[in-house]
Formats: sequence, C-alpha cells, structure tokens
Amino acid sequence: MIDKLSGYLDHHQEALSLRNERQKVLANNIANADTPNYKARDFDFSAELDRAMDSGQRGQEGGLALATTSARHIPAQAAGGGGVHDLLYRVPEQPSLDGNTVDMDRERAAFADNALRYQANTTIMTSKIQGIKGAMQPEG
Repeated sequence: MIDKLSGYLDHHQEALSLRNERQKVLANNIANADTPNYKARDFDFSAELDRAMDSGQRGQEGGLALATTSARHIPAQAAGGGGVHDLLYRVPEQPSLDGNTVDMDRERAAFADNALRYQANTTIMTSKIQGIKGAMQPEG
C-alpha cells in the first residue's frame, strides 16, 4: 500500500527536487553576473527528470556508500548526493569582453519561469495529498 502511495507522488517529488536544484544554479549565475570569466550554467530539466524517474529512487543511483568496519555490518546506501548529472554551460548570445557569459535578461526570465513552475508543482502535489487524505477519512 505504501509503495503505491509513494509511486503516486514520486514524479512530483523528483520534479520539485530538480526545480530546487535548477533554482540554485540560476541564482548562482545571477550572483556571478559581474565575475570575470564566469561561465553561466544550466541543465535540461526534462532529461534530468527522465533520468531520475528511470533510475527509480534518487538515493539508489549516486548515493553515498556507507563505510563498514566489520564483515557483519549490513552494506547500505545513504540517500542524497544524487544531484544533477549533466550541468551544461550556456552558449552566450553576445559574450562580454571579460569572458563572462551570464545574460541577465535570460537568467531573470529562466529564474522567474522556474519559480512559477515550482509553485505549480507544489500546488499539484498539495492537491494530490489532500485527495489521499480525503480518501482515507471515514464516511459519516
């Protein structure tokens, strides 16, 4: 039963995690807009979401391996450490003379779009959780 509930929400959970990662990358680009030779970064959200969903849980791929000090210890993987695998460089429309490739208009638009999509994912996930809670309530 828990497996089905988890599977029901996995897609949105992964989408929220990736939206959060993308927001950090975009914020980093904006923060380094005046840094000489800084190269703007981003990633393909759809490809990363597909990769995350294909690999199952994020902790299974790229998780931290826990050290064992005895042969009797149970080997395990720690969740986390997954992150984005393909962080790419942005191709600038017009690079600056100092080598910085951050285009503030593009970064602001991507930042606002990602924030809006994060909010939409949060709203959808909240409504799904409310639906599950409603289905669990006894009729009366």
